[in-house]
Amino acid sequence: MISEKLAQALNEQMNNEFAAAQTYLSMASYCEYRNYSGFAHFFLQQVEEERHHAMKIYSYLNDRGIRAIITETPAPATSFDNLVHTFEVALVQEKEVTKSFYQIMDMAWEEKEHATISFLNWFLDEQVEEEATFDRHIEYLKRIREDKNALFIYEKELSTRSFEAE
Repeated sequence: MISEKLAQALNEQMNNEFAAAQTYLSMASYCEYRNYSGFAHFFLQQVEEERHHAMKIYSYLNDRGIRAIITETPAPATSFDNLVHTFEVALVQEKEVTKSFYQIMDMAWEEKEHATISFLNWFLDEQVEEEATFDRHIEYLKRIREDKNALFIYEKELSTRSFEAE
């Protein structure tokens, strides 16, 4: 049985995922405003992915007989200096999410809550992928800097990304 403490942590994480979606929506808006439609598309796909993560936790809580509590989402960041900065902010956010999942996993281990441990493993694998993805994008953007042709090609590549729920 999931303790109240663990249930609260899962609820908080669900709401953190919704907040992350809002941040990615803000990043998409910034990119769209700056006429980087491929980057905007990338961040809109991230919005869907984060919402999917939140809903996965929502379903898990309800399946375990715990009410998923939706709370107010804090206003997302809206100021970004450039594309590199936007991706750096995203990477910091993903690292915070990873840290949060580690803390929840530690709680689940302490409580010997095996079903929750199994459930959380998917998210930990996902976080490894997310951090690596943002790291890679930051490095690519730093390499191409002001090369308009390279930026155009890279943006075109990002515009083909699609999110498929697992």
